[in-house]
Amino acid sequence: MTPQNHFPKTQQAVTDESSGLRRYQDVLVGSRKLLTTLYFEWCSWLSPVPGAIGLLLRQLFWPKLFGHCGKGVMFGTNMILRHPGRVIIGDNAVLSEGVLLDARHSTESAVISIGNDVILANNVMISCKEGAVQIGDRTGIGAYTIIQSAQRCPVAIGDDAILGPRCYLVGGGNYNIDRLDIPIAQQGIRPDGGCTIGNDVWLGANVSVLDGVTIGDGSVGAAGAVITRTVTPGAIVGGVPARALGQRGNN
Repeated sequence: MTPQNHFPKTQQAVTDESSGLRRYQDVLVGSRKLLTTLYFEWCSWLSPVPGAIGLLLRQLFWPKLFGHCGKGVMFGTNMILRHPGRVIIGDNAVLSEGVLLDARHSTESAVISIGNDVILANNVMISCKEGAVQIGDRTGIGAYTIIQSAQRCPVAIGDDAILGPRCYLVGGGNYNIDRLDIPIAQQGIRPDGGCTIGNDVWLGANVSVLDGVTIGDGSVGAAGAVITRTVTPGAIVGGVPARALGQRGNN
């Protein structure tokens, strides 16, 4: 099987022979325009500013960084942004301290989409490497949750979902391993269709949802579950690997 990696990895982008400025623009800013880079720099200086002054300055200047930013969005301290021009944010979203939004992609303009009234708690990481992440309206993402999408294997989360702290959602998380003559890292990502979390889903703390999985509307994942198979609407699952524990509405 031939390698599937058609796009440069972070290490390649950072260590290539172009100038330091070009590497910085390609990896972090997402644009080689000088004015865009200078504005990104100015906004980066505002990231650690504490208190009400910091909130006010970020609310004033940061919306222009994004592909779209709705009204009333709040940005916490020490957020990390990569290619913010590929991020879409709806109205009244709250992005808490330490949130990372990495929207790197070689072609797509809307890579991370965050709906209205969404809350991202402290240190949530959303990372796209040629992937895409979509979060529906009124969804809450717990602290230290990691959402990763790679090589066009998207992650989609519906409306009114609740994700507890330290959850892990991944699309494009499996490498090809067929060949023994080259390292696994060079064999590329196995296409899996990504993962989908439906509307009104509740995932407890430390739940992992692996690539290729769909979780139906109204389902519940018990704390610590590792969900490796599709979950039907309204089901309650738990365990490692997760199995059916019950059905909502059955008393």
